[in-house]
Amino acid sequence: MVIKMVIYLDIIFLINYFIDFSILLTVNIVLKRYTRIYKLLLSSLFGSLSLLILFIPINNIIIKIVLAFSMCLIAFGYKNIKYTISNLLYFYMISIILGGFLYFIKVEFSYYNKGLVFYYEGLTINYLVILILVPIFLYFFIKSLNILKEIKNYYYKITIVFNDVKLNLSAFLDTGNKLKDPITNKPIILINKKVLKGKINIRSPMYVPYNSLNNHSLLECIKPDKIYLNNIEIKNYLIGLSKTDFKLNGIDCLLNYKILEEKSD
Repeated sequence: MVIKMVIYLDIIFLINYFIDFSILLTVNIVLKRYTRIYKLLLSSLFGSLSLLILFIPINNIIIKIVLAFSMCLIAFGYKNIKYTISNLLYFYMISIILGGFLYFIKVEFSYYNKGLVFYYEGLTINYLVILILVPIFLYFFIKSLNILKEIKNYYYKITIVFNDVKLNLSAFLDTGNKLKDPITNKPIILINKKVLKGKINIRSPMYVPYNSLNNHSLLECIKPDKIYLNNIEIKNYLIGLSKTDFKLNGIDCLLNYKILEEKSD
């Protein structure tokens, strides 16, 4: 029995053109290339015309890389090798993520299982569904990347030296932490006290009054020998010992907002 399959090249061309344009537009937004739309359209057209290699009896990954490289050159131009490779890597990364998403949708709607046995129902993703899902997915992808970039700017590596003991911690810049010693006027960096247990022997702490919501208390503080923030030494800070865990996962240290002022100076 001979099975005939009809391929509608015009539909495949348009879908491929749309997806290529969506990926290039995402790269443009994520990397802030500010390239003109007509270049993205032209690059997408070049990528879609590359479908012609489907009819050539070869399967060479080098040709596919050259095509992707050419698309990035058409869309974003050439400034230097680092700039171009970055464009290419993001093009592939977004392509793989988008391809994985579409494959996941196809599997979810095309298969059902009974225990560990999966059955194919012959369903495929409608072209209209692809046109709707691709921009929605890439929109949320860009949004999540921007959120991650914004949050990343508030994460630091901090090293605190106390009595020749070095503590390497992950710190988060808390703009709400405006604690300072009213006598010395030194800003206070908060650390989870559990981190110091068994590592630093606290002998002569100082106590700084502070106000919180419906609460007035004293905060146990120590004066470190040295503090390094991202391998740069900062001075005139106290370490406040917090008895409660911080809500941020993996964070044992909350930096003082004063660091923002020092960064802007």
